[in-house]
Amino acid sequence: MKKSIIFVFILGIALLISACGSSAADDPTPVDQDDPISEEGVASEESAETSSEPAQESGGMGMGPGSGMMARHHATIPEEYAGLANPVEADAASLERGGEIYVTHCAVCHGDGGMGDGPGVAGLDPAPAAIAHTSQMLGEDYLFWRISEGGAMAPFNSAMISWKGVLDDEARWDVITYVQALGSGAVMPRENMGGVTFDPEVEAITRAAMLATAVEQEVITEEEAAVFADAHEKVDRQMVQMREEGASAGMDELMPDILAALVTAGDLSQEQADTFLSVHDRLGEAGLME
Repeated sequence: MKKSIIFVFILGIALLISACGSSAADDPTPVDQDDPISEEGVASEESAETSSEPAQESGGMGMGPGSGMMARHHATIPEEYAGLANPVEADAASLERGGEIYVTHCAVCHGDGGMGDGPGVAGLDPAPAAIAHTSQMLGEDYLFWRISEGGAMAPFNSAMISWKGVLDDEARWDVITYVQALGSGAVMPRENMGGVTFDPEVEAITRAAMLATAVEQEVITEEEAAVFADAHEKVDRQMVQMREEGASAGMDELMPDILAALVTAGDLSQEQADTFLSVHDRLGEAGLME
């Protein structure tokens, strides 16, 4: 999806909360829990202001060990969706349309900031995904699939309805544009439903806790943890840049190009890039990274 945005990627409340428990025939309000726009996924908060607590990246946000997010994010994309890229220009008009749709249908569960902490999340299992975060990691084909088909299938098993019968193609792409912009910081939440915004500093705190656990469990060494933490910040920045340049694939697919670009630019040595990949794989295998 072509980005024209400079990086600087929501309702009677009572009505929407009750709608979370309704079927698609009753009301289109998403009750996702793991989907992209209600995705998938990418953290549960109670305040309308950005929290500095690392708990933001776990539990109620559908993230963290035991959340099942890894399996959902690596589900096989059906052939009819595989390889799709956003054909709608990410301009101000698309962002406005996407924002209105998000406020109307998504924020009640996913929160204004897309961090899975809307007022309708109580009792949802799996919990709503922190989609502002996961939208940066997942491919546009995956996001469009999840929004289109909903969560009534393994490994998602969520209450999110199929949106393809409610929103046309352009509307679904507009919502993806808006959620990606929430995650990148290109737009700010509209503060209709409450909830925090994605905070890279909070993510860094959470990552540090994860790495400390991995060292304690002897999954990785302290030296490898330090290399991974430093490289991850650079990988994230490179990912944002590639999104702005039009990349539509997910981070897993883009990782070779991301690391190659960082090595070529001298931001990482080849040894550091190899260590990053090795640690990434071991954290996933150990169930420490979701």
